[in-house]
Amino acid sequence: MSQASIDSVGASRGSLKSYGAGFVLSLILTAIPFALVMSGALSPWMTLAGIFSAGFVQILAHMHYFLHLDTSSAERWNVVALMFTLVIMALFVGGSIWIMYDLYYRMM
Repeated sequence: MSQASIDSVGASRGSLKSYGAGFVLSLILTAIPFALVMSGALSPWMTLAGIFSAGFVQILAHMHYFLHLDTSSAERWNVVALMFTLVIMALFVGGSIWIMYDLYYRMM
């Protein structure tokens, strides 16, 4: 029987097992980029790709194990709120980069 529970507002809580699995997975996904950089076995671009890949997987692991975001109906609104936040952040970052590039172009 899983010890995960859902409280009265619909937010789920993880079990000790799921938190432990998330912690171990996070440690492994942190050690992989460290090992890639320290060994120097791969080309710089492949090392960079490995770091970004491990970082992306670690984001997904954190969202699943620690934020308890999944595709269940109870968590759907949390996922929608996260997606809206990501869109707004992309607009801010992309807009800022676009403005800075345009200012640089006009100054030269």
